Amino acid sequence: MQDRTYTADAEPGDDVTVAGWVHEIRDLGGIAFLILRDTSGKIQIKFEKDEMDDDLVETGLDASRESVVKVSGAVEEEPRAPTGVEVTPESVEVVAPADPELPLDPSGKVDADLSTRLDNRTLDLRKEDVQSVFEIRSGVLNAVRDQFREFDCTEINTPKIVATGTEGGTELFPITYFGEEAFMNQSPQLFKQLIAGSNVERVFEIGPIFRAEEHNTPRHLNEATSIDFEGAFCDHQDAMDVAEGVVKAAYEAVRENFGDELEAIGIAEEFEVPEGDFPRISYEEAIERINATGELDEQLVWGDDLSTPAEEALGRDVGGHYFITDWPSEIKPFYIKDHDDDPELSTGFDLMHPRMELVSGGQREHRHEKLIEGFEQQGLDPDQFEYYTKMFKYGMPPHAGFGLGGERLIMTLLGLDNIREAVLFPRDRQRLSP
Repeated sequence: MQDRTYTADAEPGDDVTVAGWVHEIRDLGGIAFLILRDTSGKIQIKFEKDEMDDDLVETGLDASRESVVKVSGAVEEEPRAPTGVEVTPESVEVVAPADPELPLDPSGKVDADLSTRLDNRTLDLRKEDVQSVFEIRSGVLNAVRDQFREFDCTEINTPKIVATGTEGGTELFPITYFGEEAFMNQSPQLFKQLIAGSNVERVFEIGPIFRAEEHNTPRHLNEATSIDFEGAFCDHQDAMDVAEGVVKAAYEAVRENFGDELEAIGIAEEFEVPEGDFPRISYEEAIERINATGELDEQLVWGDDLSTPAEEALGRDVGGHYFITDWPSEIKPFYIKDHDDDPELSTGFDLMHPRMELVSGGQREHRHEKLIEGFEQQGLDPDQFEYYTKMFKYGMPPHAGFGLGGERLIMTLLGLDNIREAVLFPRDRQRLSP
């Protein structure tokens, strides 16, 4: 729209054209106000009924809430106005009227449940706190990309339609691909390893992953954003260093650039950037510390995976981000390398927030014979993965990496109650539209 002025830029003495949504109308009798909202803020439009054309007044005051309007007029100083200025209109145009019966209240005065919000996401995003979540999400992804580049990584894009799953045929969404069966990819794992085996060496990807898991929890999605790293000539310790650096960079970017958004969400005072090195706790120590809390009904034993209550108990005990290292080999995927001096222990690690797991990673098995053994031990047919395994015959360097859940990072960083609040249009077992 030519010559449009954002409300935040309107200064006393200016003649402006502002455009946005009708946030509120206050009719006080002889004088009335229309509060217009755009992406930069709000501005008051003043209607003095006895001194203005009746049609102009009627057009402005009859506009329903959330209608799109365009107003031209003079900006005047008004200390009593919400932003210290107001516009005396010379023209008002209703560009797109809104149905008076709104499915939710974008002003936020009346709460709506999450399902209603997601069904009407366009209206929901007109609320300042909701919009702030996605402004921060965008800034976090920019900060993550910048941090990966500081680590000399090249951004890549891997296929999302594949012939085989990363970890076999379970938890996959099948599709028909020109008469053949194919799947939506669970992870870029195998492809990013292949690229790390080229001369590119260090790579990262931020992209969608698809998991046909029948979860229905506040922390799981069936389409999610994975932030992945893979580095040649890296071990699991190097990969943990990168993961820690990326998470800290996300927090630092939010603190430095999104103060207003944190205020809108209501967490500015308690928001903190993690300080110091993240503790690296072995799986064995984690089991001992969880059992020592006395919070679980049954004691954990070696080989148990960590349930949500176990993770939460350990998170409260540690009190901040931390790594769990040296997981039992039997419960980590085939591509995770075991320790050379103890094949019962893997180089796999998880990066944990006190609320939940954020990252899974480790050093990869780069020796062809050992890789094939890993497939067979987990009941997978190596022949189905020949595109992957054959490259390990041609000089595959030691390498390590991780996958970081993008939505989980946003959820924990902002203290959101449900992971769906960190996604514009989430996909789960019940939701395929919008």
